[in-house]
Amino acid sequence: MTNNIVIVILVTSLATYLSRFLGVISAEKIKETSKMFRWFNCLAYSTLAALIARMIFFPSGSLNEVDYFIRFIVVFLSIIIFYLTGKNLVYPTIFSGILLSLFSFYL
Repeated sequence: MTNNIVIVILVTSLATYLSRFLGVISAEKIKETSKMFRWFNCLAYSTLAALIARMIFFPSGSLNEVDYFIRFIVVFLSIIIFYLTGKNLVYPTIFSGILLSLFSFYL
């Protein structure tokens, strides 16, 4: 069993780092204003939005025990913090984790 886990970790690491390496090599040839770059950018943001929506509407694990109303409040306040901090992702991420913990514990 231990050998299988090591093989799985090696294969997934190889796939991850190979794609990143190929991205670094090909990044020099891609213009940031090209339609292809903008398409990939939109694809990445839409995937992220879908994952966040899935976490809010169809959560799994311990997040499933938190009420919808609390999740919506945390997301709304995190978006406000995001814009108040100049679109910094660190503060709303930390804030949302702390706020979700406090709300789920006390409410």
